[in-house]
Amino acid sequence: MSAPAVENGPEDVNNRSFWMPGNYQSTVKRTEDAFQACSDIVACFQERARVERQYAQQLSEWSTKWKPVAWQCFMSSADRLASLHASICRSLVSEDGDRVRTWQKDTFHKKLFGGFKESQDVETGFIRAQKPWTKRLKKLDKARRAYHKVSRKEQAARERDVHAQGNPDISIDKQKKIQEERALVQQEAEKVRGRYEKVLEEVNRYAPRYMEEMESIFDQAQDEERKRIVFLKQAFLSIHKHLDVTNNESVRAVYEELSNTLTAIDEQEDLRWWRNAHGPGMPTDWPHFQEWKPEKKKNKKGKKVAENRGTIEKSVMIGGVKVRALYDYVGQETDELSFKAGEEFLKTEDEDDQGWCRGLKDDGWEGLYPANYVEVV
Repeated sequence: MSAPAVENGPEDVNNRSFWMPGNYQSTVKRTEDAFQACSDIVACFQERARVERQYAQQLSEWSTKWKPVAWQCFMSSADRLASLHASICRSLVSEDGDRVRTWQKDTFHKKLFGGFKESQDVETGFIRAQKPWTKRLKKLDKARRAYHKVSRKEQAARERDVHAQGNPDISIDKQKKIQEERALVQQEAEKVRGRYEKVLEEVNRYAPRYMEEMESIFDQAQDEERKRIVFLKQAFLSIHKHLDVTNNESVRAVYEELSNTLTAIDEQEDLRWWRNAHGPGMPTDWPHFQEWKPEKKKNKKGKKVAENRGTIEKSVMIGGVKVRALYDYVGQETDELSFKAGEEFLKTEDEDDQGWCRGLKDDGWEGLYPANYVEVV
């Protein structure tokens, strides 16, 4: 951005003008400024990459912490977003950062004793264009100072002459001498003025050529700066594309899936499941008359010991009751059955006083299982 205009006098403005000797330095310095800008961009967005990496890590830690509780859809979304921000980190460093560094290396060529070849070329062009102009300006300034000096001398002679005229204290000869001195100074002033005007005319004649050469060098510098601006603009657009998650299809997909999952929650289905799993919908063996049976040997837990382990004849299944498992169960002892929710098998013995039944699976495996884990089909 350009700096706001500062209120200064014409002389100050002229001294700061591009056309004055040496005032091209700000244009030359743009090369060094652009090189430093590349380094700053890389450093700046490397730091932003660290922010993205830390955010991805914190998302993963948050997801891991809360996964055992519930709300899996939020945790899955967090994991996918963590992966996305980790990829943003990689893009900022390996893609955008490397791109800027490569362009910086190819565009700016350092000199052995400091500075850049590009800025030296521009400065050399300006110096060459300004050398004859500077020489003429010095000659003009010398002529101007000489003219101003003789003008002051002429004014002093004129004032002495006016003072001497009609002054009775000054002799006639003295007055005549003062008048002669005034005339000589006037003649000298005319000659000096003429030289001054001649030098000024030469300077003005050379000015168009000087302006043409200076503008040519300046346009070359402008063209190089245009290339820098175009590149940096594209680099910033690439960075923006990586950082702008609002237009990222993956992010939209994550939140759309999360929204669909949450919208699909059916409160009635959830209540029905709870009713069957923990409420009145649970199966139970209502009280009924039971014949007395001699107690069988039990293990340490009080469960009945399996008598016939292994394969059993299919005829045994004739007297059983078909049941369906409501929940998964993994046997804790060798005489217990294991099954999955929904699996069907035969109940071969009714529930004992400690809540255990005996069952027989299609594969011939027989064992004990909790009575409240199944329902009669």
